[in-house]
Amino acid sequence: MADNSTKNQPLYVIILLILAAEAVFILPFVLQRIFRNTFLESFSISDTELGGCFAAYGTVALVSYLFGGPLADRFKPNILMSSALVLTALGGFYLSTYPSLLNLRILYGFWGFTTIFLFWAAMIKATRIWGGSNKQGIAFGFLDGGRGLVAALFGSAGVVIFSLFITKDIELTSVTERQLAFKQVIWYTSIAVLLIGIIVFFFLRLHDKEGLKSENNAKLLTLTNFKLVMKYRAVWLLMIIILCAYYGYKMTDLFSKYAEEVMLYNKIEAAKVGTYLLYLRPAIGIVIGLLADRTRASLWIMIGFLLMTVTSLIFYLGIIDDTKTLMFVLSIGTMALGVYSARVLYFATLEEAKIPLAVTGTAVGFISVVGYTPDIFAGLLMGYFLDANKGALGLQHAFGVMGLFTLVGLVASYMFYKHSTSSLDDL
Repeated sequence: MADNSTKNQPLYVIILLILAAEAVFILPFVLQRIFRNTFLESFSISDTELGGCFAAYGTVALVSYLFGGPLADRFKPNILMSSALVLTALGGFYLSTYPSLLNLRILYGFWGFTTIFLFWAAMIKATRIWGGSNKQGIAFGFLDGGRGLVAALFGSAGVVIFSLFITKDIELTSVTERQLAFKQVIWYTSIAVLLIGIIVFFFLRLHDKEGLKSENNAKLLTLTNFKLVMKYRAVWLLMIIILCAYYGYKMTDLFSKYAEEVMLYNKIEAAKVGTYLLYLRPAIGIVIGLLADRTRASLWIMIGFLLMTVTSLIFYLGIIDDTKTLMFVLSIGTMALGVYSARVLYFATLEEAKIPLAVTGTAVGFISVVGYTPDIFAGLLMGYFLDANKGALGLQHAFGVMGLFTLVGLVASYMFYKHSTSSLDDL
């Protein structure tokens, strides 16, 4: 395994990784997270139909994880990542034409290919190389924390652009007027993603002889690598951990909806709620990353799941309404802390699990096949509860399901912690 450290890698590389890692997901996910109800109105679709679009994305992504992992062990990250960004941006320009529901599903399937097959494992491997053998926590902490800042900046810019094209009180505007304003948000976002893709192609460079050697010698699919990866018990536990943590992350899509439908915020105020929470990610990412490097990543993943479980129970019980603003702010803040803590670190545990760098792409792809299946079913499951029970009741049920997932994640992360402890004792 390469014994690199962050001091051997240029600082601008992690900045480019951060910028690219969030930019590629702005169009498929972040815009609808911040403008959930506006998105639904503009495309004339329901929560369940939007869930169907995510299911199309997740189905393509499922295959893409498996084959995209070995691809990342074969080709340079800048080539794969820049291609993904440019193609994703082109999809954004098409999104701005407001395609039919069928074509919207096809577009989300296309994004499943661009963001996962071409991008995902390449980004994870590049981050692991940048972090070296001793700074995985801070590397992935910077990555996810920085991604939160990029998403927040994109979200803030989106809210500003949206409000600039709304010439009167938001509650007095028609759906058509809001649709035209949202089109500008999509258009400017697509231009930004395209430019980032071009920059990544020319400037993303990593100094890693072992990584370059593995790229030159690797084949797209090798049964030997898959057999090697499957021998690690930690890999199977990480599948469960990521599945549960990612489901919790998908639930953050509902924060702005909760603010609008339960706390009675207007559309712009609700969009700001989702945006403000994204500003927590940089601080959480850096702090948790530093703590993980001084202790264990798996410990802080456990704590993250505990926070998610407790706060999802609070929302499930329905004790937060429009008269409890402070409790609402504290609860979603605490839930975000738990979600982002787990999200920051689950790939930082690859070093803790002693998985060889040369098969990082294969390991990430194999783990992700199961770990990111919420892309297929989370939107449909949330949409079912939200459409069957409008308003607060549907949201309560959705958060109740989240609590079940995070409880399972808590158990799996505890098992991973105990397993990695025994592995360290054997060294």
